Amino acid sequence: GVRVCLTACYNHQQALIAILAEHASLYGLRVQILSRDDKEFPGGYHYHRDKTLMQFIMAGTIQPYIFHMSWTTNKDNKVKFFQQMGEWYFQPVCVGKTVSELSADGSIVNVSNNCCSRDFLFQCHYRDKPSKHPCKESPPIDKGRKSFW
Repeated sequence: GVRVCLTACYNHQQALIAILAEHASLYGLRVQILSRDDKEFPGGYHYHRDKTLMQFIMAGTIQPYIFHMSWTTNKDNKVKFFQQMGEWYFQPVCVGKTVSELSADGSIVNVSNNCCSRDFLFQCHYRDKPSKHPCKESPPIDKGRKSFW
């Protein structure tokens, strides 16, 4: 089931839906669908379209449990957006490498110690996207959009 879907669908969300449907059928799992307005679980919709909410998140007034960077074209931009939000903790030297490439003994602990930063790794990319610190000198990504700050 799930392995076939991952291979055929190329999409983790479809695989998750298959698992949820199977567990709902087998075990009576009930799934709650959250409103798009739920501030504890924002996503790309909020990042790209709700400046007020993003200002509260950047100020630390609202602290989401999870931020899903949906509504974003590609993985490169997702990483840039998280770096700019002050929510990126993965060392650049570790990006795109396997556990065996990063650890002589294959230990996840060593990878974690070498790749995960204690403090966020902030970097400006676009002045018109939410950012922890002002990125006024960076170029815009969306034509005609004003600076987030």
